[in-house]
Amino acid sequence: MNDTGTPHVPVHEPPDTDLKARACRVLEHLDAVLPDVDAFYGDLHEYPELSGQEAHTAAEVARRLEAEGYEVSRDIGGHGVVGRLRNGEGPMVLLRGDMDALPVEEKTGLPYASQVKTEDGEPVMHACGHDVHTACLVGTAALMARSRDAWRGTVLVVGQPAEETAKGAKAMLEDGLYARFGTPDAVLGQHTAPLPVGALMHREGVTMMGSASVRIRLFGRGAHGAQPELSVDPVVLGACVVLRLQTIVSRELSPLEAAVVTVGRFQAGTRANVIPDEALLEVTVRTEDEAVQARVLAAIERIVKGEALASGSPKPPEVEVELSTPVNRNDPALLRKVQAAHAEWFGQAALVPGVLVTASEDFPFFAQGPERPVPTAYWYVGITPLKTWAEAPGTTPMEKVAHVPGPHSPFYAPDRAGSLRKGCESLTVAALACLHGGTTPTDH
Repeated sequence: MNDTGTPHVPVHEPPDTDLKARACRVLEHLDAVLPDVDAFYGDLHEYPELSGQEAHTAAEVARRLEAEGYEVSRDIGGHGVVGRLRNGEGPMVLLRGDMDALPVEEKTGLPYASQVKTEDGEPVMHACGHDVHTACLVGTAALMARSRDAWRGTVLVVGQPAEETAKGAKAMLEDGLYARFGTPDAVLGQHTAPLPVGALMHREGVTMMGSASVRIRLFGRGAHGAQPELSVDPVVLGACVVLRLQTIVSRELSPLEAAVVTVGRFQAGTRANVIPDEALLEVTVRTEDEAVQARVLAAIERIVKGEALASGSPKPPEVEVELSTPVNRNDPALLRKVQAAHAEWFGQAALVPGVLVTASEDFPFFAQGPERPVPTAYWYVGITPLKTWAEAPGTTPMEKVAHVPGPHSPFYAPDRAGSLRKGCESLTVAALACLHGGTTPTDH
């Protein structure tokens, strides 16, 4: 039994009816659903909300789920929203969409471009496609609710906050997501990608790297800029640390071990003629293996302490891992099921070869069930306008990707109509592949 009181049914059991026929029955409602999906997307894009501040977005997700007959719970792990639709015996499938935006100033020039700024004047933009994710999530939820004769099981729709800070998924789980609503048999998630609209990319095994953020505080001795001999200069110390950190990947790891070490913040001093007494560095680490991550973090701490000692720092540095996310690893059987369903619906030509993505996500936290690991599948949906893609230099997808705006760019602008249609189709078909087939309507 799962936590909803219905029998636990493995996802790999064959569906009762042909997948494509069931998908046709469900997606015949798509044209009726898309106008609201499009309007919701426009609202989200024009009025984005930063991580932890997704109150309006969450309220709109909840309102739409309630209108389609879902049992809705709010404020799970912050502004998290959960909608549950029970439709007879069968697997429970969780569909996840992240809702938060980024502190980026939009430069797309779109008529619905974000003009939002925080009270501190910080710009806000959906520069990672979470507006597409959320709009397609509620669109898929509506499609599933309007065609309950085509499937059996339970659909759990999760609007997740705070993905960009890697805190939202864990917060929802710690707030009892699985304890309160049941441990799902499969968790599905998709992400926009700078591929041509309509293309999909899947990768078995590790699809995104795990991450860790490291905060380093270096201590020196301040002095006048004209008397450096009286100082222990933390700027020079920090520069030595930055350069030495580059040797971790190039000299301590095998060329076969993928990793990234990037210093994204180096802050020290206030004026040119003042040597400060401390410096702050923030480092991001990406690896495709947990053991490699542990080695990289140990190397960072060793290098920082060694350089501080060599510089004569008056006290040891502080090295703190502020947060980390697991490697995003697809369950092989579930990913193959989703990929086969996409190939059947969209055609094999729509699928591009999968590559390892060096960015990270908090999605893999959903794989950590309270009693057993939970199978997860995560894939990418192309959103680049076809004209932009055709004009981009290169002949292979990866060559072209380098020349079109990608996630976290101020110019990231999905093909609106195509992205929303294909995103709804993609998530719906994947959900149907994991649920049992239905042949007769169920009383609700």
